[in-house]
Amino acid sequence: MFVPKSVVCFREGYTREALTRDVIAGLVVGIVALPLALAFAIASGVQPERGLYTAIIAGFIISAFGGSRVQIGGPTGAFVVIVYGIVTKYGYEGLVLSTMLAGVILIVMGLARMGALIKFIPYPVITGFTSGIAVIIFSSQVKDFLGLKMGAVPPDFVAKWTAFAEHIGTINWTAGGVAVGTLIVLIVWPKISRMVPAPFVAMILATLAVQIFALPVETIGSRFGAVPSSLRAPHLPNIPWQNMRELISPSITIALLAAIESLLSAVVADGMIGTRHKSNMELVAQGVANIASPVFGGIPATGAIARTATNIRSGGRTPLAGMVHALTLMLILVFAGQWAAKVPLAALAAILVLVAYHMSEWRSFAGLLRAPKSDVFVLVVTFALTLFVDLTVAVQVGVVAASLLFMRRMAEVTNIEGVSGELSDTSAIDDPESITQVRKRKRTLSGRVIPKDVEIYEVNGPFFFGAADKIREVVSEIEKPPRVLILRMRNVPAIDATGIHALGQLALKCKSQSTLLILSEVREQPRSALARSKNVELFANRVTTLDDALDRAAAVESTANGLPS
Repeated sequence: MFVPKSVVCFREGYTREALTRDVIAGLVVGIVALPLALAFAIASGVQPERGLYTAIIAGFIISAFGGSRVQIGGPTGAFVVIVYGIVTKYGYEGLVLSTMLAGVILIVMGLARMGALIKFIPYPVITGFTSGIAVIIFSSQVKDFLGLKMGAVPPDFVAKWTAFAEHIGTINWTAGGVAVGTLIVLIVWPKISRMVPAPFVAMILATLAVQIFALPVETIGSRFGAVPSSLRAPHLPNIPWQNMRELISPSITIALLAAIESLLSAVVADGMIGTRHKSNMELVAQGVANIASPVFGGIPATGAIARTATNIRSGGRTPLAGMVHALTLMLILVFAGQWAAKVPLAALAAILVLVAYHMSEWRSFAGLLRAPKSDVFVLVVTFALTLFVDLTVAVQVGVVAASLLFMRRMAEVTNIEGVSGELSDTSAIDDPESITQVRKRKRTLSGRVIPKDVEIYEVNGPFFFGAADKIREVVSEIEKPPRVLILRMRNVPAIDATGIHALGQLALKCKSQSTLLILSEVREQPRSALARSKNVELFANRVTTLDDALDRAAAVESTANGLPS
């Protein structure tokens, strides 16, 4: 389970053809990752080179030690909102602490084998915060896209658009033209050729246009200064340990986002190449990458779906492609880092606008609006909280709301019906254990009928805390305490502590009323749970079939009437 895919692939052996494909794919993805790494770093409120550091260090670790054959790691749009908020409030030092805490959480999740649990996060929650992040990324790029002459963009969504409206008269039409031209290249170039990635072509053409025609637009160099031409040496800034308690919540959000996006990316990759990833190994690798990234001056990282898909389409089939991608970025940083300072910010803004469009999943969002009302509620709440409050709050509230609504649905599914007073029950006529069939069997075999002083109730569905009150409600409707109460549990797949407590209360009530409680057809999980309960003696009368329950009830009835059983 905890053997990296790179080791698995190495044991399988490399052919020259496979090696060539992986190297070419790594080179292509490295070129694709260059403008994205710069853009995501700037959008997150940190220096552009930190995005490159992240793609190099975290990208190499995720590929070398991860659980997917083709996963490409690095900075992604999912982190932009949370990283920008942390940097604005606590500085880069606070981000270092949050990222490393998130790394520890991811390692613990992987070692605890929680990789499979991530898939249980509801789809409306994922769509809600992903669409919200896309809108925020788009909003954060309006200033650079239009070249607005204004100070720092406010972090609050409403304040951000208010500031844009106030400075709309300061549009730099040249910057806007560069941004629109970049956007056109991004859309048109894939129709011409897919050999060279569109973001790289668009960035190069925009940079050349600005330099050749000396266009008056802001560049990376004019805002951030020169971009280093070497990887930063390992170093940790002064970590604000006094803020650790406040940073735990955003750290959990970073960990959840990293886990969700990386495993979703791995699942998509599995579908494209017909393999199966190791989810727990992937989480451990993500954790190690997020601990190492800030040591080299980076930011949070995770698996990137778009870059992973590009890797696959370019021929990558083993982790070697991801490692070559990181080394490609390293070489670009060393030999062409100084040229990165000449890239116009309007071009990077256009790239992120297109990223936000694809990330928005507006078709999925619109489709979910036709889903059940509870799912629509979770979707809208998560989306609204992401925009107007905070991504951390949005994820937490979305998961809790979805969980509560799920429990409500399960409680509605579970029902308890009285069937002993009817000539036939609601079960199918071909069900050999239905009341009707048991009645016929009893009459045929022994000429007996179900005694009048016997009540039979059937529980259908999981018997957990959301449905525990139903048994009390049903039993309270019985006007006269019966001599025997048979509780059929053949359709109860699981029971929890609250369900056991409710059964215990029912057993005590039956005991006080001199009613014999018989549990019939108890399945494996409920039987095991009842056997471990502290009041196991209350559930001593358990039988395997309804026939046995009726025989025992008849014996009790006969004894009560002074007849031989």
